[in-house]
Amino acid sequence: MTSNTATLSGSVGGPSLWTRMMSGHSGPVCVVLLALLVLWYVGAVFMNAPTQIDRYDRADQTWTTSQLIEDTLAQERPILPAPHQVVEEMYKSIFAIKITSKRSLVYHSWVTLSSTLLGFSIGTLLGIVLAVGIVHVMTLEKSLMPWVISSQTIPILAIAPMVIVVLGAIGIKGLVPKAIISTYLCFFPVTISMVKGLRSPQVIQLDLMRTYNASKWQTFWQLRLPSAMPYLFASLKVAIAISLVGAIIGELPTGAQAGLGARLLAGSYYGQTIQIWSALFTAAFLAAMMVVIVGWCERRVLVRMGVSA
Repeated sequence: MTSNTATLSGSVGGPSLWTRMMSGHSGPVCVVLLALLVLWYVGAVFMNAPTQIDRYDRADQTWTTSQLIEDTLAQERPILPAPHQVVEEMYKSIFAIKITSKRSLVYHSWVTLSSTLLGFSIGTLLGIVLAVGIVHVMTLEKSLMPWVISSQTIPILAIAPMVIVVLGAIGIKGLVPKAIISTYLCFFPVTISMVKGLRSPQVIQLDLMRTYNASKWQTFWQLRLPSAMPYLFASLKVAIAISLVGAIIGELPTGAQAGLGARLLAGSYYGQTIQIWSALFTAAFLAAMMVVIVGWCERRVLVRMGVSA
């Protein structure tokens, strides 16, 4: 009787809290995040332990396991910084310092973000123009498409120094060279996705437009472009993140004094691993925020155009 009552009460009460959490998105994400944090802490202890033990031996100091763990997670220049050290460094560099200071991650983020957005804008426009030409001109498809694809086989780390040096030789420095590197990376996904999107209308839909005696421009504006919007925004989410990577890569060969790439270089020169990791996480946060903004724009545009997201 008691077991039946418990079963009945459990069924009446509905699923447990754990079941409700794991049925959505937040529960699995939190579990994976917690597992990564645990692995990170364990990795930090194991990677920093040899250095800490060597310090104990040089100081002829006795130590315990708990003391070793505590000290490995509090080193000034660890091989692998602990998560709380990265968070503390990000807090100091973002909130505890004026944003105009060259030690502020906000200042460096804005420098990198400026070249990212410029390169993203140019790359998106270039990708759309190339896609429209490839779809409507057969000669461009046969002659240009192979070059668009083969352009991405060249490593960006090999191209970036050449772009910086060549443009610097003709007096173009600062924002533009980094933006060009971002453009090189982000135009490709936009071009490929837009070609696919502009060709996505079915034959019967194109025949219907011809029946209505629609011009190529009308067919493009009222059929091809709305059909290509989901493809475009999917590529923009990839392109905006790649643009940030391109901007950071563009800052590395120049020995830049500002930007997230400059923070990475300074951290590597002086062995400031905590600074390196804080810059990396700041870049990841920027990329995530830009992808979210693109997703927000996608929902608004598709609703206005009558296309389901």
